[in-house]
Amino acid sequence: MAITRPKQNTTADAFISGAPDAAVDELHKSKYIRKGRKLQVTLTIMPTLLERVDKLALKLGQSRAAVINMAIYRMVEHGVTIDGLQSTHHQATQSSE
Repeated sequence: MAITRPKQNTTADAFISGAPDAAVDELHKSKYIRKGRKLQVTLTIMPTLLERVDKLALKLGQSRAAVINMAIYRMVEHGVTIDGLQSTHHQATQSSE
């Protein structure tokens, strides 16, 4: 009996479908990578702001991701004012329905 190598898929689609994030549903395919119960996203941030986030995380004894998650949660739940325009939790909930 001869030992043979398994046949490899050489198409780009086969390669991509083998990636760790391939299990993410089609709607979110290009935006997210599933990490357990959470979704990983890419964030672009100014270096000076990132330094401030890291200092705050160190002071709070939290990870960078935890501090960013807390800030986003607080903004979504309690609203935010930007250039005099106020967003509230109620408005955010209505727009997502």
